[in-house]
Amino acid sequence: MKIKDHFLTKEIFEIKDTEIPGIKKTFPVPEDLKKYYKTEKYISHYQEKKSIKNILYKGIQRINNNFKSKIISEILPKKSKILDYGSGSGNFIKHIEEKYHAYAYEPNEKAKKTGINKAKNTRYIKNIEEIPNEHLDCITLWHVLEHIEKKEEILKVFYTKLRKEGYLIIALPNYSSYDAKKYKEYWAAYDVPRHIWHISREGMKNMIEKKRWRIKNIKPLIFDAYYISIISEKYKKNSLFWLKGVIQGTISNFKALKSGNYSSLIYIIQKK
Repeated sequence: MKIKDHFLTKEIFEIKDTEIPGIKKTFPVPEDLKKYYKTEKYISHYQEKKSIKNILYKGIQRINNNFKSKIISEILPKKSKILDYGSGSGNFIKHIEEKYHAYAYEPNEKAKKTGINKAKNTRYIKNIEEIPNEHLDCITLWHVLEHIEKKEEILKVFYTKLRKEGYLIIALPNYSSYDAKKYKEYWAAYDVPRHIWHISREGMKNMIEKKRWRIKNIKPLIFDAYYISIISEKYKKNSLFWLKGVIQGTISNFKALKSGNYSSLIYIIQKK
């Protein structure tokens, strides 16, 4: 499938199957991938400016952060050691830092600076190797793994940094969702070339469960279907993109009640 970078450059990329069923990859992966993030429109890094869009985004973000922290509180006691890997501008780690020993890693310098100013009780690390082996109780990646080209290598590193039976929590877009199939090459969550990997529910199981991990639970991110559908409608240049996006997001969530294929899924994974 050929996909345009609708968000920024309008360049064309291709998404191809890999040797793991349910996992696809963007080709080619640009050598200078950082330039595809260098825009104030990239909301995970630059969401501090006041606008109706960002106010709405941050309101939904607070609801999502409450949901995410509830997931953690159900599996870990207070004062557990948690690393938020790819922490963006620090909103999630700020949300939980009073309850846990919080660590954060963020490669984007502007986002990292924002996070440091915001999350005063969080230790920001320059490299995950700063963390001793078997030290962490949990590592979270909220829409981050799809950006990492050497995903197998980083999963191995995470394994060494987690204690026995520690948790890895990964949120990912799901290309088997209704909205992905509806929008096809306009589906905003393909987000090429920033999203290198495209992983379905089946693909995640195939990748993780053959390793030294087990998937304990899978939960939906309900609001993602609306957000992605709205952006997808905008890419299609529909004038009523807000309304149409909300309608399609609702349909996607309704269909996922039976299939389990929500627009985005949270995988709660435990180290064996």
